[in-house]
Amino acid sequence: MTIDTSSANTPWSHLGHSVHSVRNSPRNLDSGSSLEGPAILLVHGFGASTDHWRFNIPVLSLTHEVHALDLLGFGRSAKPADLNYGGSLWREQVVAYVKERIGRPTVLVGNSLGGYAALAAGSELGSEAAGVVLLNAAGYFSDDQRPSKGWFAKVRQALGGGLLRDPLVQRVIFENLRKPETIRRTLNQVYIDRTNVDDDLVEAIRRPSLDPGAFKVFRSVFDSRGPQGQPLDELFAKLTSPLLLLWGKRDPWMNAEGKRASFLRHAPSRTKEVVLDAGHCPHDEVPDQVNAALLEWLKTGL
Repeated sequence: MTIDTSSANTPWSHLGHSVHSVRNSPRNLDSGSSLEGPAILLVHGFGASTDHWRFNIPVLSLTHEVHALDLLGFGRSAKPADLNYGGSLWREQVVAYVKERIGRPTVLVGNSLGGYAALAAGSELGSEAAGVVLLNAAGYFSDDQRPSKGWFAKVRQALGGGLLRDPLVQRVIFENLRKPETIRRTLNQVYIDRTNVDDDLVEAIRRPSLDPGAFKVFRSVFDSRGPQGQPLDELFAKLTSPLLLLWGKRDPWMNAEGKRASFLRHAPSRTKEVVLDAGHCPHDEVPDQVNAALLEWLKTGL
C-alpha cells in the first residue's frame, strides 16, 4: 500500500536541517470547506519513518487531516553529524512542526521512541495538543534505575549485550544491523503476527541506514547512557490533554505488564487504555484494530 505524498507540501526544516513530512486530508471536502476536529500527527519509532504508518494514514485521513514526519536522524530527514540526538531534540522538532506547519490543535500519536517524543511535545504544547496517543512508548520513570532498566537498555541487550566503546566494533555491529536479513530477523522478534513483515517494510528501514550520518545517529542513540530526556512521570504531570494508551501486550522489548502498571500509576485522570494482542509495533502489525480504537477515541474521548 502506498501513501499519497503529493500533498507533502513545501519543504520544511528544523534548526536549518530538512525534515521529510507527509500530509493527507479528506478528499470529500467541498471547495472552501474547513476541516473539523483536530489534526493528527504521527511520530515513528527508532529506525522507522513515515513509511511505518502505511496502513494508518489512508484510513485516518478519510476523516481527519493527518500529518507524519521523519524525526531528524531518521527516514528521509537530514542526519547531520553536529546534532545532539535525543529526547530534547525530537520534542522541540515535534513542537515546532505543530506550531509552524499545522497551526491548530493536534492529536500527537507516537510509537516507541516516537511515543516519548509525542508525550514530551504534548506536555509542552498545552492546549495546542488536543490529545496524546502512545503505542508502546519508550521512556523511563524517576524510580527506574537507568541504564539497567528501560526500553533502550532492553534493545541494547537484544542487539548483543550493549555496544562496545571501540568505534571499529560499533561500525561492524552497525553494518550487520542494516543487512536486510538482520532487519527482518529483528522485526520477526517484535511482531507476533508476522504477516506485515514484508519486503516493503524491510526496505523502508534499510534505505535510510545507507545515508551519510546514519552511523552517528546509531552511536548516539545506543550510547550506554541512552538518549537524554525527562522522566515520563514528570511529563505526565505537565500534560493537560486527554491520553490514550494503546498497548501491544506481547512486546518482547519491554515488560508490558510492568510498564502498563507504571504508566497507569502516573498517567493523568483523563486516560483511556486499550490492550491489543500484538508486539512492539501494533499500528503496523494490527492496523485495523489500532485505527478503530483511535477513531473511536477521537469521537468520544476528546
